[in-house]
Amino acid sequence: MERFIDLGNDIVLLLKNYWPGYLNGIKNTIILAVVATVIGCVIGFACGVLNTIPYTKQDPPLKRFFLKFIRVIIRIYVEVFRGTPMVLQAVFIYYGLPYFGGGQWSSVWAAAIVVVSINTGAYMAESVRGGIISIDPGQTEGAKAIGMNHFQTMTSVILPQAFRNILPQIGNNFIINIKDTSVMFVITFVEFFAFHRYIVGLNLKYFPSATIEMVGYLTLTLLSSFLLRKLEKHLDGADSYELAQADQLTMAAGTYSHPDRGTPFDERSKEKRERIRQGLRNRNGSTRGDR
Repeated sequence: MERFIDLGNDIVLLLKNYWPGYLNGIKNTIILAVVATVIGCVIGFACGVLNTIPYTKQDPPLKRFFLKFIRVIIRIYVEVFRGTPMVLQAVFIYYGLPYFGGGQWSSVWAAAIVVVSINTGAYMAESVRGGIISIDPGQTEGAKAIGMNHFQTMTSVILPQAFRNILPQIGNNFIINIKDTSVMFVITFVEFFAFHRYIVGLNLKYFPSATIEMVGYLTLTLLSSFLLRKLEKHLDGADSYELAQADQLTMAAGTYSHPDRGTPFDERSKEKRERIRQGLRNRNGSTRGDR
């Protein structure tokens, strides 16, 4: 029990002396994760769309060669960045540019965003491709039948539906990025975990500081999961709904009720039924009921 009391005292002492540094690390982690996830989604959507452009044997040879070449490039990109750790990708990108004479990075922020974005894009490329494939092919055929090209079909028909299907994967990648940004300390980027390493070097309180980190990362991921579930529920819409009676298609179908005259299909009002019966009697001289 005494050890837990000592742990609590050490945590309070660390937060009292270094809370601005911890908060700054959390802020940098969130900013990097959000920006990199957004850019990674753009890269993933671009790769997914390019990877699903159809071609046939009847297409010009140049078009077929170009599309095959693009798919090979995307495949290499995806396999390389999914098959290697992000920490090594950060080392190669940040230190490799000066090594080959390409100059220094102007900002460690730029390097960190590039690393995490490219890594996220590799995972999102396969998620987007799977989301596009999951859409019924009949919708693509229908879009082509009304004269849409591939770009119009993707932006107006396929991608809006695919986005909802891959939204859980986007949220999963965002949560992964919150945790994986902890490897950016190798390029001197100061985020939440990097500040923990700095504090440990000063006072050697490794476990109390690690406990703060654990609680902080868990809070960030739980909060992100909650917000993403709220977004998914919002995109799903209401569980129940009513048809709009003023819709033009409803009016053309004969189910529209005029506010003054009603409709001949309305059999709930006795007065309206009598009015219709009287009109038929005046026109034909008799009704089915009088025979």
